[in-house]
Amino acid sequence: MANDTITETIVALTTTDNPFDPLDDFDSWYDYDMFEGKHNCCGYLDRVSHYTNDMTEKEKAQELERAIDEIIELNPLGIFKKVVRKVQVSV
Repeated sequence: MANDTITETIVALTTTDNPFDPLDDFDSWYDYDMFEGKHNCCGYLDRVSHYTNDMTEKEKAQELERAIDEIIELNPLGIFKKVVRKVQVSV
C-alpha cells in the first residue's frame, strides 16, 4: 500500500517586528507577541474570526485565512503579515 500525500497550505498571523516563526517556534513567537511586542495576535484573530461548532476542519482553515487577510487589509500601521507554509500531509 503506497503512502499517498497531498499538499496543504497552513497560514498564521504575525507581526513584522517578531523574529520568531509562529509555525516553527510557537512558544517563543507567542512570548514575544504577548510580552515584547504587546500585539496579542491570537486575541485579535479570535475577535475577527467567525467560527461555528459545525464547521469542518477545511472551513475553519478557510475562516482563519479570511480573518488574517482582513486584519492585514484593514490595519493602517502595516505591522501584521501572513506566514504561509506548504506541507505534505498523508492521506
